[in-house]
Amino acid sequence: MKKSESPVQIPAAGSAALSQRKTLGQRILENWQLYALLLVPVVLTIVYKYIPMYGIQIAFRDFDPNLGYLGSRWVGFDWFTRFFKAPTFWRMMKNTVLISVYGLLWSFPVPIILSLIINQVRFHKFKRVVQTVLYAPHFISVMVICGMIKIFLSPSGGLLNLILGTQIDFLTQAGAFRTIYIASGIWQDMGWGCIIYLATLANVDPGLYEAAKMDGASVFQRILHIDIPELMPMVILNLIMAAGGIMNVGFEKVWLLQTDLNKATSDVIAVYVYEQGIVNAKYSYSTAVGLFNTVINIVLLIIVNKIVSKASDVEFV
Repeated sequence: MKKSESPVQIPAAGSAALSQRKTLGQRILENWQLYALLLVPVVLTIVYKYIPMYGIQIAFRDFDPNLGYLGSRWVGFDWFTRFFKAPTFWRMMKNTVLISVYGLLWSFPVPIILSLIINQVRFHKFKRVVQTVLYAPHFISVMVICGMIKIFLSPSGGLLNLILGTQIDFLTQAGAFRTIYIASGIWQDMGWGCIIYLATLANVDPGLYEAAKMDGASVFQRILHIDIPELMPMVILNLIMAAGGIMNVGFEKVWLLQTDLNKATSDVIAVYVYEQGIVNAKYSYSTAVGLFNTVINIVLLIIVNKIVSKASDVEFV
């Protein structure tokens, strides 16, 4: 007698195909816990980011709170035209761009260099202490930071004036404002900014370093040929994100450090929006100025992303 033939087995590929035929509802029911967790940030994003965009139309209306959005008269681009013709328009644009560009040029490389240096420290306890000290300023509020700056630069008893042997009120010097703003920003955020780079370097294969040592590579050569190439994708992503916010000069810090004598270099768009919208109650005008600022950021983000994507394999949007 012939042996009975074994039953035909369904291949694994067939079972995978069956699982792929599941409907969206079935997949949601199977993983409802994950979708429930995802629901919270999605709802918050919609409520706080997308629904308020309905109010953008204020920039194109002569908004009257008593009449509401739709009841207010449509004026088109009148508010934008008024902003472009404002006497301080070019000064605000120049100050906003210069502070942002100088801040990017000076502050962007600092966390990268700092992370490369810290990564070379082999004493782990000392390394943790250094990281803690560098992270701490990030958690100090902007108001406290500005108070510290004013004390440090005070013409009577300020540390800088004691060192220089002078009695200069640096906050009244228009030429010093950008330096004060950028330098204090570097001190406050350089430690926090290097965290993501240190995390990237922590995932580098130690075998690469050992092989480089055996080949006689110096510390500088290991940094140049191992660490920096590993950091480049993250550096490019951070550069794209920074370029997208190049017009967003921090309002709080500028407002707290601004004086009548340094307005020539501290008068920026963010402060102007606050003055027109909150102080002068020109809601439509301030919305138009803020929308113009946002559009410039979006355009810069797209341009930088396209340029970088052509020069590398990293693309953000």
